[in-house]
Amino acid sequence: MGYFPFFVDIAGQRGLVVGGGRVALHKLQKLLPYGPMLTVVAPVISEELGQFALENDIGVIHRGFEPGDLTGRHFIIAASDDRDVNAEIGRLCREKGILVNVVDDKTACSFVFPSLVKAGKLSIGISTAGASPAVAAAIRSQIASRIPADMEGILDYLDRLRPLAREYIADGARRAAFLRDMADLCMDADAVFDEQETMRRITAYTQDRQQPVRGAEGVLLVGAGCGSYDLITLRGLRAIRRARVLVYDDLIDRRLLEYASESCERIYVGKRSGRHSMPQEEINGLLVQKAQEGGLVVRLKGGDPYVFGRGMEELRALREAGIRADYVPGITSCIAIPALAGIPVTHREVSRSFHVITGHTAGGGLAQDIDFPALARLEGTLVFLMGLGHLAQIAEALMRAGKEASTPAAVVHGSFDSAVTTVRGQLSDIAARADAAQIQPPAVIVVGNAVDIFGE
Repeated sequence: MGYFPFFVDIAGQRGLVVGGGRVALHKLQKLLPYGPMLTVVAPVISEELGQFALENDIGVIHRGFEPGDLTGRHFIIAASDDRDVNAEIGRLCREKGILVNVVDDKTACSFVFPSLVKAGKLSIGISTAGASPAVAAAIRSQIASRIPADMEGILDYLDRLRPLAREYIADGARRAAFLRDMADLCMDADAVFDEQETMRRITAYTQDRQQPVRGAEGVLLVGAGCGSYDLITLRGLRAIRRARVLVYDDLIDRRLLEYASESCERIYVGKRSGRHSMPQEEINGLLVQKAQEGGLVVRLKGGDPYVFGRGMEELRALREAGIRADYVPGITSCIAIPALAGIPVTHREVSRSFHVITGHTAGGGLAQDIDFPALARLEGTLVFLMGLGHLAQIAEALMRAGKEASTPAAVVHGSFDSAVTTVRGQLSDIAARADAAQIQPPAVIVVGNAVDIFGE
């Protein structure tokens, strides 16, 4: 059975920490942001704890614990190096009804220290009832990584917003919707609104009362990154959580779909070279239709929407239809997939530039207007996306244009667990090597000396 997570106001409450070492210091550091009046008692105080106490106006008593030290205390932390002393403190506190935490002795505690996440008014406590502090710490790290950088400022702003909302928005349901939408917008943007924009948004909620209240409207083109689901940006992940509709492609890690709400409508429009399940025009129309129904529509695309992802086509169609559309970048495969294979696309000793070329046209063939002579003259790294089916043509065209047949080349296939399959060779044999290794799409083709920067 776990512990119920009471949140208690300890500002101004008198707390005692028994112990002068590293563990006691750790407890003090956790408690101090919540404003208690703290005292430390121990016969020996470490230099680090003594300095911390001096800087933060914490009382220090240089002697061993005495039962009278409990008088007038609201909570006690028994963190000395003597287990018998700690156990005795726990017994005395239970007799007197004083809250006590005894380190490394769960049975002697009346409360435990959670693994804490704190950002201004936000406090999150994670506890495994003492079963595994390591698990609690790991979950804490995951949660902390998803909190906006200006969480304190956002919460202060939203706190100030509540009385304004009560003053200007009389309808309770509309007021609640306004506060909810503003919270979503601030979290998504990691920012707050100035006074003018705040009042504009409040005014919008006091008008047109016949219209249903909806959340943040429009479409977000979100790059899912390449490969594993955890390569998406925090902003992209927050968008998925807020989405009313999620429109997604083939080349995304399906684990991302689990972050959408249960009520979110999920629409698959898988597109892969040679196998289009929905024409681009229909996708554009679908996005417009869903956006007009209200709520946030997230268009989730592998890699980055603007790197051969037709993101600009979709953005243009939405804006022509009068739909608000914005963009969240994603990690693109032209950089990340080679890097996972140990191939940096730039290196100041061998490649001071890199160039990204599409390996096929909208119709599926190799583009006829690629200037292979210009590419062959470049000294930087050449990166071809979506070109595995035309690898032999690409290599032949580069060699005919003057690229040395011995130029290092590689083909890299990435998977959703961040593993990669890599075939290395030269322009003269890379197509045959990739075919022999049965490399599957999607794959990135890399040409240039950067391929061999770390060797095979």
